[in-house]
Amino acid sequence: MRKLLILILICVAQSSFSQTQKTVSVMSDDENHVYNTAGIDVKPEFPGGLNEFYKYISQNYMIPKEKPAAIKGKVVATFVVEKDGSLNDIKIIKDVGFNTGTETIRVLKLSPKWISGKLEGQNVRVLYVIPITIN
Repeated sequence: MRKLLILILICVAQSSFSQTQKTVSVMSDDENHVYNTAGIDVKPEFPGGLNEFYKYISQNYMIPKEKPAAIKGKVVATFVVEKDGSLNDIKIIKDVGFNTGTETIRVLKLSPKWISGKLEGQNVRVLYVIPITIN
């Protein structure tokens, strides 16, 4: 009986003096915070999915006239999908030359609005990275 009482006292003392973990909302007070796709509940998406996005790219992307046979590779672009689904802050990370990066920016600016990302049920700004293969 004495051991049981000591065990209960140890458990009570441990729970009383242990560090408590505060629950903090993941949502930031900053309205302009940009989240990574890994840190949100629902990722942003082009209407119809990635297959539709690549169809949109292939229909609207214009290959430069100069040396089209030599243009092969991947253009990697980053952009922010805003809360309303529009694309903003479009940047080219990797370019294959011949103004392919400029053309990628042009096509992305004309893109229809995306379905925005969500965190805790609210639309958030999300940084998105996408490769576009040029053949």
